[in-house]
Amino acid sequence: MRPAEIIRMALGSLGANKLRSALTMLGITIGVFSVIGVMTAVSALRGSIEQGISFLGSNIFQFAKWPINGGSPQGRRKYELRRDITLEQGLRFMRLMEGSADIICLKTFEQRRGGQAFYNGRKTPPGLTFGGTNEHFLSANQFSIDLGRNLTPDDVDLARPVILIGADVRKRLFPSEDPISKVIKFNDHTYTVVGVFAEKGNQFGRSGDSIAMVPITRFLNDYGVEGHTVNIATQAPNQTVYNALMDRAITAMRIARGLAPEQENDFEIYSNDSIISIFASVADVVAAGSFVISGIALLAAGVGIMNIMLVSVTERTKEIGIRKSLGARRKSILTQFLLEAVAISLAGGLLGILLGVVGGNAIAMLLKAGAIFPWQWAFIGLVVCSGIGVGFGFYPAWKAARLDPIEALRFE
Repeated sequence: MRPAEIIRMALGSLGANKLRSALTMLGITIGVFSVIGVMTAVSALRGSIEQGISFLGSNIFQFAKWPINGGSPQGRRKYELRRDITLEQGLRFMRLMEGSADIICLKTFEQRRGGQAFYNGRKTPPGLTFGGTNEHFLSANQFSIDLGRNLTPDDVDLARPVILIGADVRKRLFPSEDPISKVIKFNDHTYTVVGVFAEKGNQFGRSGDSIAMVPITRFLNDYGVEGHTVNIATQAPNQTVYNALMDRAITAMRIARGLAPEQENDFEIYSNDSIISIFASVADVVAAGSFVISGIALLAAGVGIMNIMLVSVTERTKEIGIRKSLGARRKSILTQFLLEAVAISLAGGLLGILLGVVGGNAIAMLLKAGAIFPWQWAFIGLVVCSGIGVGFGFYPAWKAARLDPIEALRFE
């Protein structure tokens, strides 16, 4: 028999038992969907973080009270008991590091309620990213100014009530007018707009444009020092001196915090690489879980394929006997039944890939990450499905090919 005829007969046999074929495909679909869906979402988020990371700028490390992931539930009490990093400690750190670092950015944020801005009857949604900083916020966090000016050292020293707003805040409050020099109400205080950040986009599932920053001294005057810890971002002149500068900065930070030589650090230090590695470790755990679930589903689906093919061989015993009596070779019978098993497996795999890509990208888009198509995982999924079809379909196909034509013709 010609290959085209074998394929036509195999597909025709599947079409004659649509419900049974569909139910068998379902197990493959579920298994592939679980892997492709998870890996699509994880890959999209990983790409968004690695390509658009702006939490810290180039050659920058940061000191903070809390670890970047907030700490484990078991160890959270340890971080709660830590002293807040104060503005005075940050300023002393700057003095100790004078002449060594290009940029030292002090910043703190309102964590309890975020912020909401009002102007002339218009308002932003609540929960804006709101905090205080110094003149180095732009460089340390890869922001830039679109309109107006940046904060100045005098703004910080004199605790002026001035504010920088993000692009989303500008669109909400000033859709058709220049925001510079306008006075807005932010939470319970008023500030004069002196600058507008250029559009930033989304990072870490949050908008970088829903932000407002005031001088850190004004922020602490208005909202108090209680519960507001200062983060200190330090930029090395280049990658060559990065590690040496970090060692010196750790020493300076310990001095600023008043730690004795035998005391351990009561602060965290992290960089872009550590942020990415934390996400990667979480992603690896999620991926491992999805592999276990999909492996169980695919194993069950493989057993289902073997079962349905054995039933098919039994039902078509007489057909096999007639074909053999007319000259069909064992190879043709074997190929036909293998193709049927592979067709069922691939059809389920393709459906699982389609649903997985759609579902994974839907999750990624909800977290404000870009959509992707995981070509590598899709290819691996097709190869695995083909292997399942061949592996679990071989015994029924071999059994069909070994049938004695005389005994097969007697079968009722």
